[in-house]
Amino acid sequence: MIEEIRIDNLGVIGRAHVELGPGLTVLTGETGAGKTMVLTALNLLLGGKADPATVRVGSTTAAVEGRVVLAAGGAALERAAEAGAELDDDGSLVLLRTVGAGTDGVAGRSRAYVGGRSVPQGVLAELADELVTVHGQADQARLRSPSVQREALDEFVGAAHREVLVRYRAAWVERARVDAELTELVDQARDRTREAELLRLGLAEVERVDPQPAEDVTLAEEVDRLSHAEDLRTAAAGAHAALVGEDGADEGSAAVGTIELARRLLEHEGSHDPALAALTTRIAEAGYLLADVSTDLAAYLEDLQADPLRLDAAQRRRAELGTLTRSYGSTVTEVLAWADTAGRRLLDLDGGDERIAELRDARGRLDDELGTLAEALTAGRLGGAERLSGVVSEELSGLAMGGAELRVVVDAADEPGPHGADRVEMLLVPHAGAPARPLGKGASGGELSRVMLAIEVALATAPGATRPGTFVFDEVDAGVGGRAAVEVGRRLSALAQGSQVLVVTHLAQVAAFADHHLVVTKSTADGVDVVTESDVRLVTRDERVRELARMLSGQEDSDAARTHAAELLELSSVGR
Repeated sequence: MIEEIRIDNLGVIGRAHVELGPGLTVLTGETGAGKTMVLTALNLLLGGKADPATVRVGSTTAAVEGRVVLAAGGAALERAAEAGAELDDDGSLVLLRTVGAGTDGVAGRSRAYVGGRSVPQGVLAELADELVTVHGQADQARLRSPSVQREALDEFVGAAHREVLVRYRAAWVERARVDAELTELVDQARDRTREAELLRLGLAEVERVDPQPAEDVTLAEEVDRLSHAEDLRTAAAGAHAALVGEDGADEGSAAVGTIELARRLLEHEGSHDPALAALTTRIAEAGYLLADVSTDLAAYLEDLQADPLRLDAAQRRRAELGTLTRSYGSTVTEVLAWADTAGRRLLDLDGGDERIAELRDARGRLDDELGTLAEALTAGRLGGAERLSGVVSEELSGLAMGGAELRVVVDAADEPGPHGADRVEMLLVPHAGAPARPLGKGASGGELSRVMLAIEVALATAPGATRPGTFVFDEVDAGVGGRAAVEVGRRLSALAQGSQVLVVTHLAQVAAFADHHLVVTKSTADGVDVVTESDVRLVTRDERVRELARMLSGQEDSDAARTHAAELLELSSVGR
C-alpha cells in the first residue's frame, strides 16, 4: 500500500504532500489544477520514463518521494532487500526519484533510490509490478489488442496455468535456438564437406612428407656446407698451416712456433721484472689457445668430406619440404602448427553429421513437449474463457450495462506461437439482441472503460489471485455519465474493500463513493500558477459537498447542486 507521496518542482506543483490510506481515494480538481502531475509523480516512483520537460520552470531538479508498506514475505520485499534497501522502523519503504532539468540542450539525469540506496530505474519498475496496477485511457485502448486480451485471460485462469505458460515459452525459446543451429549446419553442409576434403588432402600430404621440427633449418645448413666442401677444406687447411706450419717448413715461420719463440725469449728474463713476467704469462695463454684451435682445425679437416650423394639427397628433401611450406606455412614449424589446427578442425567437421542428428532428436523432443504444453494451455484457456465471460458479464450488469455480455472466444491459431496455439478474442454484446463484435471495433470509450473495470474486478477476485494491493485508475470513467457513473463508483468502492484504490475523476457520481476525497487546486505566486502544500487537501463534510456540487454544475454554492451532492453522498453510503 502507498502511504504518502511528496512532490517538489514537478510541472505546476511547487510542493505537495499527498497522504493516501486504505480503501477508495479519489483525486479531483479543476482541469489543469495539477491532478495529472500527481499521476506523473506516481509514474516516476514506479520506474516510468523521466522527462526533463516536466521539471518546474525555474527549477533545476524535480523530486518525488513515496512511502510504501510491503507485505511480509512478498516478492517486493525480497527484491528491495536484494537491492540493499533499508526499511524504516515502522516497516515501511521509502522510494525516491529525482529528475534534472538539464542545461544547454543537454537533458538532465534521473536518479532512483530505494530505502536510501541508489538503484537502477528498472528496480523501481520491478517493485511496481508487485505493488501497483495502473489503468488509464491508454490502457483502455490496449484492451482492444488480442495479445492484451490473451494476457488477461491467462491471468484469470490462475497460477498453475501461468506456470505451464512459463514452461511453454522456455521450450519455445529453446526450440528456436535448436532450429537455428540445425538450419545453419544443414545450410553449410556442402561447404563443410568441401572444407573437410581440403583438410584431409593437406594432412595426408604433411603425413607423407613427415617433416621434423626445424628440419628445414638443419637441411639448409647441411646443403650450404656440402655445396662448399672444397672451399671449406682449402680455407681450413690454409689456416691450419698458418698456425702450425707445413711439413718441412721452418717451425719459427708458423704462428704457434712464433708464439713459442716469444715465450721462451721472455721466460728467462721475466724473473727480474714482474711486469715482464705477466706479459710472458699472457703470451703463454695465447699459445695454448692457438694450439687448441689448430687441433680443432685438424679434426675438422679430417671429418670434412665432399659427398655428392648426400648433397643430392639433402637438396631433394628440401624441395619436398618446400611443397609444404609453399602451401601451409613459410617454415616447417608453421606447417606443423597448421597440421595440429587442421586436425582439430577436421574432428569438428566430421562431427557435424552427429551434431545434426542430435539437434534433430532434440527438436523432435521439444516439438512433443510444446504440443503437450500447448494442449494444456488450450484446456486452461477454454475453461477460463467460460468463467471469465460469466464473471465479467455479471459485472457489466452491475455497471449499468444490463443485457450486455462479454464473450471470450478461444480458437486455434493459424500456427503455434510463443504463447501457445490459441487465438483469444473478446467480443462484446452491448445490449440484448445486438450482434457480438470485437472490443477493438464495436466498443465505445465508455463501454471500454466499464469492460476494463469489470475485467480488473474479475482478475482481482479470481481464486488464487495475486494482484498487487494498489490500483490506480486515471479517468476510468471517461465517456461515462448518469446512472452508469454511479455504478462505476459503486464497483470501485467494492474493489477497494480488499485493495487500495486511487482514482482520478471528473465525475461527482464516482467521487461520492470515496473513503478519502483529495482536492487539488491551483494558486498564483509571482504571476505564475503553482500548487503548494495547502493546495492539496482532504475534504470532508461541507467542503466535500461543496466540491461535489462544483463537479456537478460548476457552481459550488448552488443550492440545487449542493442538494444533489448531498443526495449522492447519501446514496453512496447506502450503496455500501
